[in-house]
Amino acid sequence: MIWGCKNFSIKARFKFTLETFMQEHLTIVDHPLVKHKLSHMRDENTSSNHFRQLMRETSQLLAYEVTRNLKMENKTIRTPMQEMESPVIAGKKLALVSILRAGNGLLDGVLDLIPSARVGFVGLYRDEETLKPVKYYFKVPSNLEERLVIAVDPMLATGNSSAAAIDMLKEAGAKNIRFLCLLATPEGVALMKDRHPDVPIVTASLDEKLNDIGYILPGLGDAGDRMFGTK
Repeated sequence: MIWGCKNFSIKARFKFTLETFMQEHLTIVDHPLVKHKLSHMRDENTSSNHFRQLMRETSQLLAYEVTRNLKMENKTIRTPMQEMESPVIAGKKLALVSILRAGNGLLDGVLDLIPSARVGFVGLYRDEETLKPVKYYFKVPSNLEERLVIAVDPMLATGNSSAAAIDMLKEAGAKNIRFLCLLATPEGVALMKDRHPDVPIVTASLDEKLNDIGYILPGLGDAGDRMFGTK
């Protein structure tokens, strides 16, 4: 067991190791702008159009953190004044992978900051009875083993779909993966820790828990439905 004593509940195990885990695997972006925008996204009275706008803006703020520590190299450039060695991002262009459909809400904002990134898509839906992921689409850039791969999905709820998507990315060759989400739960983080301890998680909030049907509490509802005005 990753968490030690198997008689502990998920919450107890999570609390017991939370400080170490957060330092090593989970980053909560504790910024006033992120908190402010997330509060408006949680509000049930926020329109779909405004929700999408807030999602895009928040994803740009989260992208700053998830791209921290990118490898750099110097490039010779000339300013209007003189020649100099200036740092640029090294290696192959990174890959952004959206876990459909709600992942596209985060994808657009990250692409605004990294327009040269290669883009892939993983299509999964959650069986509402079993809460298990079902694959329906998979298309990713080539040479994933040479790229930093950032998987994006607004909700890390049960963790089943997210972990399954990471499984597929690793099978496609990805070795350096980071996971970006808007909300996470202790249950989802614990499952990701168990299945993929090598994948750091960046989120705007660690929410309280899941309800009986696998939705995040307090959460913000179904992110896809909120984005697209569907039910």
